[in-house]
Amino acid sequence: MPRSVNAVASRARRKKILKHTKGYWGARGNVWTVAKNTFEKGQTYAYRDRKTKKRNFRSLWIQRINAGVREHGMSYSEFIGKLNKSGITLNRKTLADLAMNNPDAFTAVITSLK
Repeated sequence: MPRSVNAVASRARRKKILKHTKGYWGARGNVWTVAKNTFEKGQTYAYRDRKTKKRNFRSLWIQRINAGVREHGMSYSEFIGKLNKSGITLNRKTLADLAMNNPDAFTAVITSLK
């Protein structure tokens, strides 16, 4: 009896990967083995960088808050300490947004802590 292979499923699997790599430079977009390696590597980076993105944004928010509070003669750590002690539950994302786009509201938060 001849060997049976599922060519339909194999082709579909390859087409799925090649569809994802469409537009990649050179052989990365149309040669199966190269495209497969490139796609897998890209997925690894995507998974890793979803975690890194969170770190980077938190760091950015802290820098923006720090810049905003230094204008009022306070350090970031002082500000966060007083914020926690006073029971104000604004997260860093919101505070950074206030510091950048609504300085009056940010000043009101700072004066409520003093």
